[in-house]
Amino acid sequence: GRGIGLGEKLKAYNLQDLGYDTVMANLLLNHGADERTYEVAQAILHDLGLGQIRLLTNNPDKIEQIEKESHIKVVKRVPMMPKSWEAIELGIEAELEVKEGAVENKIVRGKELDRYLKVKVERMRHLIPIPTSL
Repeated sequence: GRGIGLGEKLKAYNLQDLGYDTVMANLLLNHGADERTYEVAQAILHDLGLGQIRLLTNNPDKIEQIEKESHIKVVKRVPMMPKSWEAIELGIEAELEVKEGAVENKIVRGKELDRYLKVKVERMRHLIPIPTSL
């Protein structure tokens, strides 16, 4: 996870269970907030002959890394907005079912997901608007 290896990611999850956010957990383990590299993705895109792509991401660093030292241009970023946040923005918050875990075909809002995504926006520059009610 995030370029630190499975064992270290499990340690980071343990720290998150103790109350640290995802960024702080990595930093406490002497890792960067996100150590992923994208050379393999660049090579695959190059082998496929793709010079321009649309990228499904909220992470501006991912765009920078894909374009860095390559001939690949991200021509469009396709954002990913959590359904629960979309519902809040659309004013249909009353239809949200507030609980944790897997669901059927309902929009579910989980406190852990909200907290995780807020950290990604506030500390890792992710490009999704945080609903004002959070």
